[in-house]
Amino acid sequence: MVNYIVTLQCVDVPGIVRTSSAALVAIGGNILENDQFTDPVTGQFCMRTRFETATGDIEAVRSQLEGDLAFLSPKLAIRLEDSRRRALIMVSALDHCLAELLYRHDHGELPLDIAAIVSNHPDCAPLAERYEIPFFEIPVTADTKKDAETELRSLLEVFDVDFVILARYMQVLSPELCSDLSGRIVNIHHSFLPGFKGSRPYHQAYERGVKLIGATAHFVTNDLDDGPIIDQDVVRVSHARVPKDLISLGRDVERSVLARAVKLVAEDRVALVGNRTVIFSQ
Repeated sequence: MVNYIVTLQCVDVPGIVRTSSAALVAIGGNILENDQFTDPVTGQFCMRTRFETATGDIEAVRSQLEGDLAFLSPKLAIRLEDSRRRALIMVSALDHCLAELLYRHDHGELPLDIAAIVSNHPDCAPLAERYEIPFFEIPVTADTKKDAETELRSLLEVFDVDFVILARYMQVLSPELCSDLSGRIVNIHHSFLPGFKGSRPYHQAYERGVKLIGATAHFVTNDLDDGPIIDQDVVRVSHARVPKDLISLGRDVERSVLARAVKLVAEDRVALVGNRTVIFSQ
């Protein structure tokens, strides 16, 4: 038996689950896992189904599903479960999020292929070398930003990348790149959004005497740090904590939140509905 994952999104109407189930039965499919949700604001129906069938021809399976579900005009995606998503990680000088992703990937905890690592600094090259992942340094200045993104686009094509992970990449991507990769760039933000923006966020939090700090993983859009949220977490702090304590705690939260968000995306458990996300259970 061969395992597949199919995701579907369309306007909610009666009979979607029945029709999709019948389409799977027609190819000898057996549903192993199914999750669905109808967004009450937009009326969008979202579903993720993991199933098995003796048919190993993915195009035959795709054709059957597309034909039977055509009347719904759905956004439909299907892949072999063993065909893992390919990611490119971008990082600047701070390596804690990158190290966490590489460690979890190396231990089989992240079901994806890390195709390459891109940085605007050389600092993380030894870490990439340790895990035997191609590393590309692409410096970015105001004058070279366009050329840098052209080089990045080339790497995305060469490595056949499905999505990009910003593991504390401290450069703002152009609106054109954000638009072209809409729903395909995952970022980690160093606060529980909405929160303190700009430089020295932990110092701002300290000055305000906050009792919670956290991190937010979200999709990148043209609006800085305002994209659809994938995962968040917080940790309580007391008045006795100084900025260096907050930074240390914040890095711990950032690592775990980004890793969880990447796993969700890699397993096709995130559906975009406007400026919100539907997260299917693990």
